Amino acid sequence: QVQLVESGGGLVQAGGSLRLSCAASGRTFSGDAMGWFRQAPGKEREFVAAISGSYGVTYYADSVKGRFTISRDNAKNTLYLQMNSLKPEDTAVYYCARRVGPVATRQPPTYAYWGQGTQVTISS
Repeated sequence: QVQLVESGGGLVQAGGSLRLSCAASGRTFSGDAMGWFRQAPGKEREFVAAISGSYGVTYYADSVKGRFTISRDNAKNTLYLQMNSLKPEDTAVYYCARRVGPVATRQPPTYAYWGQGTQVTISS
C-alpha cells in the first residue's frame, strides 16, 4: 500500500523559510518521480515543483523558481521542499504526490498517489 505523509507546514512571516517533508512507503521510492503541488482557497491545485526518478532532474513553477528547492533522499524514502523568501501568496495547502515511473510532469492528473496535505500560512 502506497502512502505519502507530509509534515513541516506552519505559520511564518513573509520573508521566512519552511521545509516540508514527505515520507513515502509502499513502492521502490527511487524509481518514481515525485512532485509538490499546492491549493489555495477557491483556486485550483497548481504545480509547484517536481523531481524525476533515477537522475533527480528538477522542475519548478515560475512563481517559486529561485526561492524553493525540491530534493529527495532515496535512502530515507523522503521528499523535501525547502521554501525560502516566503510570500503571502504562497499560502496554501501543500501536497506531496507520486507518479508511477521516473518521468516528472507538471499535471496533477498524471500523479497516482497523494498525501493528505499540510497547511502553509504566510503572514504579511
